[in-house]
Amino acid sequence: MNQYLLAVQFDESAPSPSKKELQEQMARTGKVIDEMRSAGSWVFVGGLRPSHATTVVRPDNGTTTMTDGPFAETKEQLGGFWVIQCDDLDQALSWAEKCALACGCPIEVRPFNDGSED
Repeated sequence: MNQYLLAVQFDESAPSPSKKELQEQMARTGKVIDEMRSAGSWVFVGGLRPSHATTVVRPDNGTTTMTDGPFAETKEQLGGFWVIQCDDLDQALSWAEKCALACGCPIEVRPFNDGSED
């Protein structure tokens, strides 16, 4: 089985959902997670705090510097993710479609590096 990262792309410039909308989104997402577990595809899921809560650690000639805020100054940030295992990319894309519909955000699908050359 191959592992894939399904990355939720969150637009931080968009208005925040209402409490009711967020509860509905979480209920839809929970159903997809339950379906993934039943199918044996679910490995891990995590939601992330907004980008203002980040700290970036950068290497600099054998030392590091730390700065507040996201690595990239952009309105679109990683909002959460699933790690899944699937037979192939087509199966991962099928899960990504369900995830996108459940959470209402774009989903980037990226295979884990298995050491083979692409």
